[in-house]
Amino acid sequence: MSRTPTPRFAGGPAAHPHPEAHSERRIRTFHPRRGRVTTGQAAALERHWAEWGVDIDGSTLDLPALYQGAGLAPDGPVVLEIGFGMGDATARMAAADPETGILAADVHTPGQGNLIALAERDGLSNIRVANGDAIILLRDMLAPDSLAGLRVYFPDPWPKARHHKRRMIQPEFVALAVSRLRPGATVHCATDWEPYAEQMLEVLSADPDLTNAYATQSGYAEPRPAFRPMTKFEQQGLAKGHVVHDLVFTRNARTASAPTA
Repeated sequence: MSRTPTPRFAGGPAAHPHPEAHSERRIRTFHPRRGRVTTGQAAALERHWAEWGVDIDGSTLDLPALYQGAGLAPDGPVVLEIGFGMGDATARMAAADPETGILAADVHTPGQGNLIALAERDGLSNIRVANGDAIILLRDMLAPDSLAGLRVYFPDPWPKARHHKRRMIQPEFVALAVSRLRPGATVHCATDWEPYAEQMLEVLSADPDLTNAYATQSGYAEPRPAFRPMTKFEQQGLAKGHVVHDLVFTRNARTASAPTA
């Protein structure tokens, strides 16, 4: 008899929030990274996961209910961030914009615990942490027009040519994500991998429902948007001589039905 794996922490994120997802025949853009969880991160998960955590299990997500008690307007803006690392930049952006809900999705357990610990330390009631596959979150759990923005900062560049198909920013993913955005919502991507930046620009520019918010010759956001905090990962890339590119696009008025992936 099969059984659902128990969480690593009492009341914490599920080890496999949507077990059936592994049988889906589609290319994965990530590797689950559990890593070593510190005592403080584990304690934060145990204290607050029931209140601030979301397991991506495929069930419909009620965003107003999720942010109840966070001090947001009833239909207040919610921005989805996919892949937040250890959460330092996410916490800073949440602190700078307390009237916006941040739904931060990742599969990295130490990062989940660290972000929740930061939210607790700084009193950031507008952060919620989602555990699992962002495709399932977008496809099955979020309604059309429900998001005020999408942030994808420094996703895995999958540098080897045979792995380019695993990159997140592909036409199918962008079409799905855009279908969940309100008109006027912002898509903001950043990468320090030049070939991936070029792919991002090509894919985002080709989507008929998006408009580049920066009319620069390069097509990238210049100068660098000040509202995105610099991360340790970004600093390491700059130290290696990498060039960081930001891409900012806005959602046009809706013209088509929501796609599925």
